[in-house]
Amino acid sequence: MKHGIVLSSRVRLARNFEDIPFDASAKPECAAVCVTRTTNALAASKMQGFDLLRLREMTDVSRRALAESRLISRDLLRTVDTAAVLVRADDSVTIMMNEDDHLRIQAIRPEMDLSAAAQSCFQVEDALSRQARFAFDEQLGYLTACPTNTGTGMRASLLMHLPMLTKGKQMGNVGQLVSKVGLNIRGVYGEGSEALGNIYQISNQVTLGRTEQELISAVTAVGVQLADMEQSLRDKAANEGRVPLEDVVFRAWGALTNARIMPMNEFYQHWSGLRLGAAMGLLKVPLSLVDALLDQVQDAHLCVYAEEALTGQQLDEYRATRIRELLRMKK
Repeated sequence: MKHGIVLSSRVRLARNFEDIPFDASAKPECAAVCVTRTTNALAASKMQGFDLLRLREMTDVSRRALAESRLISRDLLRTVDTAAVLVRADDSVTIMMNEDDHLRIQAIRPEMDLSAAAQSCFQVEDALSRQARFAFDEQLGYLTACPTNTGTGMRASLLMHLPMLTKGKQMGNVGQLVSKVGLNIRGVYGEGSEALGNIYQISNQVTLGRTEQELISAVTAVGVQLADMEQSLRDKAANEGRVPLEDVVFRAWGALTNARIMPMNEFYQHWSGLRLGAAMGLLKVPLSLVDALLDQVQDAHLCVYAEEALTGQQLDEYRATRIRELLRMKK
């Protein structure tokens, strides 16, 4: 796999208990049963290392920080009163409860490794299914609140950094390529979100009529193709247009290491240049630090770190300070 193009792989399984109404999030008593049953089933399976977080017991900032890190969906924030999440200690697996479906089992792995992410999800699903029955139809597969999730209930996605394809105005062609094979291309936070920092999420559109392995193979194949296209443009820029390439990278480095005010939209622009430079060896900055920066300077993360509510220019000033602090740790 080309270096530094795929940030992460994520697999999510939608599951519903067969004896609880699908709209459990709107019925507190049903939602409570869902949380209790899931927590007890996980404990009975002897799977350890999970912490239960009830969203209504958390601060708004802490909830938003979970969404910024993609540990929970933004949609889960709509059902704060009844929603909960089980989070593995290393943040690699989460079980969201009482969003649209009773359960959203999610696993994230670095770079391109959808098979490992899927395996983690299936291990949790198997542990839970030994203790409780999920809604299932012999012809349709797993039944879900949204028909587009019915079948395997699986969403497999790759988070990809595609700055050269974006600069070359090729994302329209990429969108057509992706849709022809039944996939979607969206922004960093999924449906309805922007491709901030030239980050795109590639995922399957439907889950019915294809096996889990077929979905993983389809997303992986497109991911490899897009990575090849992006890498080809990076190689061309390094060989034929090195000065403009370096200008983008070092302008980003200069802004991020010297600015005293950094609005979020401007940060995404410079972050993309920083990551491109790190991936291509133009900057001696670990990709792991660059990727961590993406979470750590989001609004809610900044408020958590500062231990105070920050707004407006306060946020932009503190973001600039935090960026400089983190980049000074690059060695």
